[in-house]
Amino acid sequence: MPIARAQAAPSSSGEPAAHASRPFHDQQYPGGPQTIPGKVQCAYYDLGGEGVAYHDTDAVNHGSGELNPLDGSYLNGFRVNEGVDISYVKFGRATPVDDNPYNVVQPTANQLYVGWTHPGEWFNLTVQVPQAGRYAMDLLYTSQHGGETGLDLDGKPLASPLKLQSTANPADPLAWRQWHHWNLARNLAEVELPSGVHVLTVHIVAEGDLNLAYLDFRRSQN
Repeated sequence: MPIARAQAAPSSSGEPAAHASRPFHDQQYPGGPQTIPGKVQCAYYDLGGEGVAYHDTDAVNHGSGELNPLDGSYLNGFRVNEGVDISYVKFGRATPVDDNPYNVVQPTANQLYVGWTHPGEWFNLTVQVPQAGRYAMDLLYTSQHGGETGLDLDGKPLASPLKLQSTANPADPLAWRQWHHWNLARNLAEVELPSGVHVLTVHIVAEGDLNLAYLDFRRSQN
């Protein structure tokens, strides 16, 4: 299990030093830093745009507005004008999508996730850590080919590489659904986090084509 000790500390204002992105908020999500321990939602990556809050290989959101056509619904249009590619878990379709029998774990319906990922891409997540300490982290994800991610804290390496197993299953007769076999990578990392407001940066290191739903942090028992 990768273990890294964060060296960064908050500024006197409590905000991460030299950080221009801002916690996400919209008409449904009130915003503010996401709290650790707890689930840090990848689709709630920071505001600030390309090169500040995230880097994506193109400016098109291939989920919102493309795979999910604009119909006035919140989920289909979620962050449609940003380059990070976002979709959501779909149940109850004529052909099962995410409620299929090949999941390792069953996701929650309408769970937002970041997808269509490529090596070199990254996104920031502003978090609040009330109590310093060691935290274990799980990741809800899918990956047809396996992959590798990394985590920074306030611009300094925190945990890398984090290797993800493929969730492909040759028993599934639908080739496109290999991107929809959900798994929970338990204890993917164990990290030391200082208290305060910080910025986690998720890096796509190798393979790509990952769907990343959330990072789930809890106090380590070790």
